[in-house]
Amino acid sequence: MEPVKVVLVDDEPLVRAGLKAILGGAPEIDVVGEAGDGREALRRVAELAPHVVLMDIRMPVMDGVAATAAIREGKADGAGPHVVVLTTFDGDDSVAQALRAGARGYLLKTTSPERLISALKDAAQGQPVLSPSVTTRLMQSVAAGGSRDVRDAARAQLEQLTERELDVARAVARGDSNTEIAGTLYLSLATVKAHVSRALMKLGFDNRVQLALLVRDADLDAGS
Repeated sequence: MEPVKVVLVDDEPLVRAGLKAILGGAPEIDVVGEAGDGREALRRVAELAPHVVLMDIRMPVMDGVAATAAIREGKADGAGPHVVVLTTFDGDDSVAQALRAGARGYLLKTTSPERLISALKDAAQGQPVLSPSVTTRLMQSVAAGGSRDVRDAARAQLEQLTERELDVARAVARGDSNTEIAGTLYLSLATVKAHVSRALMKLGFDNRVQLALLVRDADLDAGS
């Protein structure tokens, strides 16, 4: 199979050098370019057409959130390049912003080389690279910090969905896989995939992490 083409984006040259050294030993990964800020990343992505962009959050000129939004603008769920955020702290509020902007997931800078390589391969296939425990903790944090205005706006967005699409969206927010959703809701796997795709299309999202965050923002289990 074709190696996964990766662009590294971080404002610290030593970090980029370290990542390149780690990934250079994996024949299934091809680091095709680097960038020191978000604006340079946009140019490199346009030039090199990578499968995955490994994106730092805090950078000068243009940060990782803005760059992620620009890279993912107008892209369908399965279309690349996919962005994986690289951060120091799993509680960084900017991570949630990057996920809303379309990032496929995030990794800590303490991630093991084996996990990093595996995550980049998953991301290239359009798979999220968040562990269920980290996803749950992040979404709970986002929901807990939301205002009534945020909740009401999220609920208004979700009114676009049918009742069954909303059931599926709730299950996505719990971190359930398509197979688990099919079993819980007594649907075929193809039907679950169709419901997820239609929900994403109606809401203008390009991945299920964004859908999960919106459901958490809506706080549907809480009283009005």
